[in-house]
Amino acid sequence: MDEEMFEDTLPLRQDLTCPVCQGIFRDPVLLPCSHSFCRECQQKSWEFNNRTCPVCRVPYQEGSAISNRALNDACESFLKQNNLRPVQVQPSEELCNLHLKPLGLYCEKDEEPVCVDCASQHIGHRLWSLKEGTSMCKAELGFKVQIFEKKVELHKKMNKKFSNAVEYIKHQASEAEKLIKAEFERLHMVLHQEEAKRLEALSIDETQKIETMQRIIKETEKEMKELRTLIDTIKKEMGNEDLALLKNFQNVKRQAQWVEPDPAFLYDSLINMGKHVGSLGFNIWKDMKDHIKYYPVVLDPNTASPWLSLSPDLTTMKESSERMTVPDNRERFDPIVFVMATEGYKTGKHKWDVIVGDNPKWILGVCKEVLTRKKKFTVSSSRGVWALGLSKGVYTVLTDERKEVMVPQGPEKIRIKLNMDKGEVSFWDAGREKHLVTLTHKFEGRIFPIFGPGLHATPMVLAPGKIAVHTS
Repeated sequence: MDEEMFEDTLPLRQDLTCPVCQGIFRDPVLLPCSHSFCRECQQKSWEFNNRTCPVCRVPYQEGSAISNRALNDACESFLKQNNLRPVQVQPSEELCNLHLKPLGLYCEKDEEPVCVDCASQHIGHRLWSLKEGTSMCKAELGFKVQIFEKKVELHKKMNKKFSNAVEYIKHQASEAEKLIKAEFERLHMVLHQEEAKRLEALSIDETQKIETMQRIIKETEKEMKELRTLIDTIKKEMGNEDLALLKNFQNVKRQAQWVEPDPAFLYDSLINMGKHVGSLGFNIWKDMKDHIKYYPVVLDPNTASPWLSLSPDLTTMKESSERMTVPDNRERFDPIVFVMATEGYKTGKHKWDVIVGDNPKWILGVCKEVLTRKKKFTVSSSRGVWALGLSKGVYTVLTDERKEVMVPQGPEKIRIKLNMDKGEVSFWDAGREKHLVTLTHKFEGRIFPIFGPGLHATPMVLAPGKIAVHTS
């Protein structure tokens, strides 16, 4: 077709041109909004999740497009009259699917490459060049890589701690086994059956704890592997060509998510030593009370500060010359120097004696189960601790308002009485049977004995209780 003929047919050509592919309509379809498109263009627009008319953006339902036979006949007549062949325009992967123009801009808000004609659909959005957009996307993905790499390092550190915890659990089990065997050896043949029962319980507990910790280790290793895979995937995408990266950026960004919590010790992850060796003799005793000692309270080594050394029977505490190598489990006090009892109380009356001797500084009392353990805090009732303390020769009730307690002569043994039903905890000079002070509070949840022996070489000792057996 010469130039003059082309100009003569230009108005009609424009009327017969598909607004999507810019070619003469091929098998045109009519949408409910009255706009027409090539059937193939309309189907591709629908496949790209564009459920609206490409021209007026009015939504339409699938299957609502009908054949525009009149327009199809007009197109065929136009092509025959001008000796033209229908040209099928194939959108290139490098062109805009809607306008078939080069993708030369990047929309920061929609996070996708667009062409110049798309700008009218992104009013108010910030548009960048492809190079600038690529730089922005790489920076964001690079930041995610840094986060994930840090998480990998955290996983590695925690995995090492978990592995150390397995060895510590084995050590706990070994120490408990020695104590159990020694106690049962002392009680001789009468107690052999009970000994086997206790060792079996310990073995099951050890197995369960180790299995749990090994499962956590495997999960942590799995997460490390997944994080590395995720990092490699992101880095691989970052190495693609700019346009390929931008087109796949939303998909990569959706994949670049990590919602799994960081590894941490589960609560009650270590062996409950008090369960196996606390008041062991009393628990198995029937006719041999003259050969055993009963302790109303035993210490929980899983809560003990790394600077405290506990006796094997969990009744004596004193300063450790070196920081103990123990797991940093959730129950443990660190850096504050405290240790709790194994058993907590919800109801009833309870009492225990503590031999403080001539220690110049200590704190004794009760506390809530949920308590700050990983940072220093001021001991007071508002923090969930009801206690009596000695410092610089002064006895003080450690409430929000510090109150000095007048004690004529320093006691060597302190008795703590807890009445959960009345909401009272009282402190006594056990040697002289003299009341010192009583604190009242409506206790909720379990309440635990707590001990702050201070950093002294002289041990603080739990005194054994009296045993009385009544049978009927």
